[in-house]
Amino acid sequence: MGQNLIKQEISVGKENQDAFADCHPIVNFIYFVSVIAFGMMSLHPVCLMIAFMGAFAYSVCLGGRKAVLRNLRYMIPVIILTALINPAFSHQGVTVLWHFPTGNALTLESILYGLAAAGMLVTVLCWFASLNRVLTSDKMIYLFGRFAPYLSLVISMTLKFFPEFGARIRQVYQAQKCAGFIVEGRYFKRIRTGMRVISSATTWALERAVITGDSMRSRGYGIGRRTAFSLFRFHRRDAVCLAGILILAGMTLAGFLSGQMAMRYYPYVAVAAWNIRSKVAFGSYLVLAVWPTGMHIAEVLMWKKRCRVMQSGDTIEAAVGSR
Repeated sequence: MGQNLIKQEISVGKENQDAFADCHPIVNFIYFVSVIAFGMMSLHPVCLMIAFMGAFAYSVCLGGRKAVLRNLRYMIPVIILTALINPAFSHQGVTVLWHFPTGNALTLESILYGLAAAGMLVTVLCWFASLNRVLTSDKMIYLFGRFAPYLSLVISMTLKFFPEFGARIRQVYQAQKCAGFIVEGRYFKRIRTGMRVISSATTWALERAVITGDSMRSRGYGIGRRTAFSLFRFHRRDAVCLAGILILAGMTLAGFLSGQMAMRYYPYVAVAAWNIRSKVAFGSYLVLAVWPTGMHIAEVLMWKKRCRVMQSGDTIEAAVGSR
């Protein structure tokens, strides 16, 4: 029975890990640079759909459905706001739907462009959320520590600061709520409560920054020549993964540069012709977008298969022992 418990703990712990996050930092960095750049290069609906699907699926693999839905709760207002701002300030387009009291036209093209821009923004935010989970501070220091040590330090500390600051805000809010300082009521009272929570969390962040600086100075940071140490090793799996990412990224980039994935919104909506080259470009982009999700699913299925094999072996041993 003890062996079964150990095997269950190993299998559960392995399922909670991510196969792509275990790859070499160079592989992770090149992948995220590629997908984020491609997500910002084109406003084609198919590209936006592929990018959002890949970003959403990988976010679910990393943080679970509840965390992703909680993030989408804040992203939906961003989508609505971005989609409304563009038609209010951009009046280009030939398809006039309505005229504002000021005489400016509300066009279909401006609405479509606003929706596409909002989709691109949310997709990029989803990719950056995954990047923040995968490219940890030690990986950032490994990537940039040798030739840009100060930049790598700033990036790693920034990536670490935002999750900690958010957790501190929630902690302060719960503490003040238990103490009876959180007032639920009118709009201005809620604003005052939020300002008090933000002020307390900001004071904590500033105090921690001072303590961190003093600690670094007392430990001799910046004195003498820096040395580098890393536990990361580039394995054959990393080479295969990097080669696949580079091939897919190259095929996708060729589709972008040749205009196969282009779309124009002004003055009228125009989409590139659908042919075999565009199909290859979109297919490459689709495989690239779901690459880490596919690795995660394959890893989970492999470990479930191993667990079933181990459980069947325990069953056979128990049957033989009972005889």
